[in-house]
Amino acid sequence: MGSDAPKSASGACIALYVPNLIGYARLGLTAASFYFAFSDYRLSTILYTAGHLLDGADGYAARLLNQSSTFGAVLDMVTDRVSTAGLLVILSHLFKDQWFLFVMLLVLDIGSHWFHMYASNMRSVKSHKAIDQTQSWFLRLYYYERSVL
Repeated sequence: MGSDAPKSASGACIALYVPNLIGYARLGLTAASFYFAFSDYRLSTILYTAGHLLDGADGYAARLLNQSSTFGAVLDMVTDRVSTAGLLVILSHLFKDQWFLFVMLLVLDIGSHWFHMYASNMRSVKSHKAIDQTQSWFLRLYYYERSVL
């Protein structure tokens, strides 16, 4: 990393934080999953599942190692959106008669996350995962129930 790479208050390179390294691994697993989607669906499924199992690991590592960062939060959210979008594109190819459903699910996924992020920004909360008891039971379930994660 060059001298322009973002640094933490302690001088550590944020791009090399452990949670972000996990995020890069998730991107690699997702890309590999997409590559094998039409030639080896079992391997593709294993790779995609492994990438999603790591989704909880990056947040856990960030809290455990005190390595939370805006870069990591954005990397996590973008990785989630990219993996979902890719999966929906593949499914629309495999199930051509259902293509419109997959397109609408993609619109719903991106749109709902954008609106939620925007609403979080308007409330001036530090994280879009900061859901209090006055907000939707569904958002509380989605962001706090480990079995849903």
